[in-house]
Amino acid sequence: MTTYVILGVIVLLIFFVWATYNGLVTARARVKEAWSGIDVQLKRRSSLIPNLVEAVKGYAKHEKEVFENVTKARSALMGATGAKQAAQAENMLTGALKSLFAVAEAYPALRASENFKQLQDELSDTESKIAYSRQFYNSNVLDLNTKIKTFPTMLIAGPLGFKEEEFFTANEDEKKDIKVDFSN
Repeated sequence: MTTYVILGVIVLLIFFVWATYNGLVTARARVKEAWSGIDVQLKRRSSLIPNLVEAVKGYAKHEKEVFENVTKARSALMGATGAKQAAQAENMLTGALKSLFAVAEAYPALRASENFKQLQDELSDTESKIAYSRQFYNSNVLDLNTKIKTFPTMLIAGPLGFKEEEFFTANEDEKKDIKVDFSN
């Protein structure tokens, strides 16, 4: 009788380890899939940027520093490895694009250009997709990290090499309140 009880406990323990391991592998795969979604959207945005820069360059030839900042930020994003570097590069690119659009505001003919409007719309659409992809990624990271930290999964996750993933976070500038001034 004790042999059956011991055998039953061993079978349950093996089943538990198997199920927990598979759950962790699935969670890690979802994080990687979510990351690829962010990567696709960031690459899409990066491919739109040269066209946008060229459209603005024709009108604002003297804004060399803005164009250089956009180019540097785009290069940093293309060379980023991992969520933390990509988040930093993405935040840098967002700031550079804000400057680019600020320059574009000074040129009414540019804003009226159909090509510029189309690029701006595509970029806006891509920004929405990036935001969704970031949210999806962070949800999957939360799921994985929670599994890794909770008992009894934590007893299996550490020895099997599962590590917490980093969230894709916004920089401090994106968190600040936007000031609106109608006094002018």
